[in-house]
Amino acid sequence: MKFGLIGLLMLAAAPAAMAAEPAAPPAIPYDFDVNFLKMPANMYLGEVSGVAVNSQNHVFVFHRGTTTGPAYGAAAAQLLEFDQNGAYVREIGKNLYAWSYAHTVRVDRDDNVWVADKGSDMVIKFQMPAGKPVMMLGRKPEASDEFAHPLEHPNPPLPAVNGLFRQVTDMTWDAAGNTYISDGYVNSRVAKFDKDGTWIMQWGDRGTAQGQLHTPHSIASDNQGNIYVADRGNRRIQVFNGTGQPVRMFSIDVPRPPATQQPIIGNIPTNYNVENKNQLPGSPWALCITPGPNQVLYASDSYPGKIYKLTLDGKLLGSIGDGGRAPGKFAWIHEMACPNENTLYVGELLSWRVQKLTLHPTNQQRAENNR
Repeated sequence: MKFGLIGLLMLAAAPAAMAAEPAAPPAIPYDFDVNFLKMPANMYLGEVSGVAVNSQNHVFVFHRGTTTGPAYGAAAAQLLEFDQNGAYVREIGKNLYAWSYAHTVRVDRDDNVWVADKGSDMVIKFQMPAGKPVMMLGRKPEASDEFAHPLEHPNPPLPAVNGLFRQVTDMTWDAAGNTYISDGYVNSRVAKFDKDGTWIMQWGDRGTAQGQLHTPHSIASDNQGNIYVADRGNRRIQVFNGTGQPVRMFSIDVPRPPATQQPIIGNIPTNYNVENKNQLPGSPWALCITPGPNQVLYASDSYPGKIYKLTLDGKLLGSIGDGGRAPGKFAWIHEMACPNENTLYVGELLSWRVQKLTLHPTNQQRAENNR
């Protein structure tokens, strides 16, 4: 009787254990240019954590270069501008008080440039073309505090505080100019400010249920005012309306890489049921939504290191590239800019570069996207 019960339990578990791997998405052909940006003599990029493009196709790069201080606790943030041909234009915000540890850069509807600095817990708006800082959200930790040190990561996190961030990650906007900020590595929420920088509300906390977040790492918005959050630690993308009500959520379900394919850094994951899923296939690190009218979503992961093209409701249309350090491959894409459906700028942490990609989707892929 005992043997029979065990056998029945094994049979019941068999379908789940033998569940088929999801199908691999079709590969989208592309050209790449690793030399698009022309750096001045004796100036070098560090880890490229942010890349953005304005309406004139000028490229803004936020990177962890020109570090000052010791290896631990160094200030590592610099914002650079390049023209539409990749020629160097200028440095913006040199010696800015907020510079500490670069995370992301974005351009709003009026071509103003915004940055999120993870180290100083600040979001800064630069009015363009002057490059003048005109709005500062959050506050840099005080160096004069008796026990000044990096933030702890308690689990669960301590309650969030209105107007302050704890390792902030990214920002986006709606048509009314409200700013939505993903916050972040310690907090697990989205913070909303109005166009004048006045606090409105927040939503989300640490967890796995719909509406909860684990390392909201990237954020983007569509033409309908929906807010897309890369819920990286939960290996999914959540979509909310402008008041934080869940609209939908979806995962990028792709097959596991071959057992021989090594991550860029780290061991090959064997447990897919871990609490923090940020290095699993399909776990979204960076989000980018193209301009209208037919918007598409691009997302990247760290392992196997691909870019995925999706419809706004989560249908997987194709994949681009693979992980690696060689030109044309990707070593931890941290942010992407997509000024149109077939042009991508990708900033990589581990290869210290920006690559410009030109996509060449097949006729079938174009038809799928227009359905």
